Amino acid sequence: MDAPADKKSRIKVRHKYLVSACLAGINCTYNGKNKLRHVIRRMVEDGIAVPVCPESLGGGSIPRFKCEISGGDGGDVLDKKAKVLTPCGKDVSKILIAGARKALAIARKYGLDKAIMKSKSPSCGCGYIYDGTFSRKLVKGDGVTTSLLRRNKIRIYTDTDRKYA
Repeated sequence: MDAPADKKSRIKVRHKYLVSACLAGINCTYNGKNKLRHVIRRMVEDGIAVPVCPESLGGGSIPRFKCEISGGDGGDVLDKKAKVLTPCGKDVSKILIAGARKALAIARKYGLDKAIMKSKSPSCGCGYIYDGTFSRKLVKGDGVTTSLLRRNKIRIYTDTDRKYA
């Protein structure tokens, strides 16, 4: 009789979450750093979560200029009622929209209906985002990717939530 396979190889892992890649320790924030949450990195390592950086997926460089949503929130950007701007006024809305669409495609590919997103981000922000004045003032609203995921019935958690059930 053959020796039994090790325990890990017998566990069938199913992806459950889409997660902001910076939370998994991937250096992809605007300044080339990450926002590591050890529990989320462990989820990715265990095959429970799939990391994405919508801003990078949309063609944004690492590092890149900071950006904020001006004139609304992510839903308004998707509806072309608001823009995502850098401090010097460059419109990067197309990059964030393209990245959001690619993140949604990845969620669909893996059959994911839950996501853990980085709070305050113009792309991944959930519940609160910066107001577009680069003054660090928060307003209620979601980022572009979070808005698109919500529109497609994906349940969103923020990195500050402790219940990803």
